[in-house]
Amino acid sequence: MESINAKYVSQKISKSRWRPVSHSSLQQADIFATGSWDNEDNKISFWSIGSHGSSGVEDGFEGDPQLLCEHKHDGDVLDLQFLDQDRIVTASSTGAVTIFRHHQNSQTISVSQQWARAHRYPSDNAPCTGVVCSSPEIVTVGEDGRIIVFRADQEGVIRVIDNADSSTIHAVTYLRTTEILTVNSIGQLKLWDLRQQSNSPSQILSLSGDRVPLHCVDRHPNQQHIVATGGQDGMLCVWDVRQGSTPFSLMEAHSAEMWEVHFHPTNPDHLFTCSEDGSLLHWETSSQSDIPSFLQGGRNSSMTSRSAMAPAGGNQSLINAWLSGDSSKGRLETTHMLPSQTLSVNSLDVLGQCLVCGTDGEAIFVNRQVPV
Repeated sequence: MESINAKYVSQKISKSRWRPVSHSSLQQADIFATGSWDNEDNKISFWSIGSHGSSGVEDGFEGDPQLLCEHKHDGDVLDLQFLDQDRIVTASSTGAVTIFRHHQNSQTISVSQQWARAHRYPSDNAPCTGVVCSSPEIVTVGEDGRIIVFRADQEGVIRVIDNADSSTIHAVTYLRTTEILTVNSIGQLKLWDLRQQSNSPSQILSLSGDRVPLHCVDRHPNQQHIVATGGQDGMLCVWDVRQGSTPFSLMEAHSAEMWEVHFHPTNPDHLFTCSEDGSLLHWETSSQSDIPSFLQGGRNSSMTSRSAMAPAGGNQSLINAWLSGDSSKGRLETTHMLPSQTLSVNSLDVLGQCLVCGTDGEAIFVNRQVPV
């Protein structure tokens, strides 16, 4: 826990994202962006945990996030994604989609492009709830049930799927280069093939029984058929989109809404979730015969998953650990990442050994020694 730095920022943080680092370099994550919500004046901010501003800071210490620059943001920041190293895209409660550019030499931020009222109802704005980027392409979703495709190098809209959903779409992610996944407020996971002109999903998966709203989705970085979702009931669901239309595993994760779920981008045996209940959990799959040394001792919590259904046939050891529940071949362990429960943890991001999360307690937490 000593490796966690807390920064109190006088604003509720809705989103936090690391700036990507180039794969060719051994550079550590050192700059992240945050967006705020539910404040009189919302803003996007860039922060550094490197040496950019730590010298001569009286109340700070090494590793304490230092504000580099900030810019006013109209409406709540409902999502935020890096398009590349210099640009971020925000989704606003006003329905706008905005590209901001971070000028690293002058440490300033400017608006490089905006699509105002991209998401809207006939007589009012509709919040834009999610954005995903694959430069130069940008895909957004909203409360209006629309999916919109933009390109950062074009002013117009590339494509609109108008009635993609009759309910609120809460989040979107890429499954493959031309396919996206959306989750909605009635517990459905929909696959969309953007090569098709059809305005219908190519596949629909759903939670059986109660239509529990799903809030977040992430794809396994190496095995693209494996997807994790979280929703209003705090359950972590793992899906195999190749087979069946219901989740493969259901795990009791949080006691309130799960806001975000992220596989570690380069070590997907590790997964992270955060919740309205004020907790941030680190999940890891480990073979019982081969537990890494950092797992032996020092854990303040551990729980085991319950698999919703046993894998059908086949050699279990060949099935990804996320799909095998608590079989004898593998298990899931969880650790609480924050020293104490706080107000809602709204957002998290992990890159290398660095993790950042933002809360309604007006605090940003940074951990630079995540054991992955």
